[in-house]
Amino acid sequence: MTGRDEAGELVAALGGQSWRPPRVTPLDRRIEVDRDSVERGLASLVLTVVELLRQLMERQALRRVDLGDLSEEQVERIGVTLMALEEQMTGLREHFGLAPEDLNLDLGPLGPLLPTD
Repeated sequence: MTGRDEAGELVAALGGQSWRPPRVTPLDRRIEVDRDSVERGLASLVLTVVELLRQLMERQALRRVDLGDLSEEQVERIGVTLMALEEQMTGLREHFGLAPEDLNLDLGPLGPLLPTD
C-alpha cells in the first residue's frame, strides 16, 4: 500500500473540493426494517423449502406406487399424510398472506424453482 489518497488526488485534479470518505451510519438507520415484511419473507423462504420437499416426496411416492412395491396400507398412509401436509401448507400460506405463486422462486435462466404443473 502506497499511503496515497488516490481518490483525493483525483478530486483535486478535477478541480473539486477535497474528498472525504462517506460517513457510515448504523445499519438500522440506513435500512428501514419492517418486522412484518421480515417475518413474511422468512415464512416465504421456509415454506418454499417445505413445499419443494413435499413435492419431491409426492413424486417419489407416486413412483413407488407405480412400481408396485408398496402395500395397500402403505399407499393409504402415504396418501393421507401427503394430503394432511398439503392442508397444513395451505393454512400456513393463508396465515402469512402468501399465494402458491409466492413460494415459487424465480431462478433466472434456470426458470422457476417449483414445477408449474
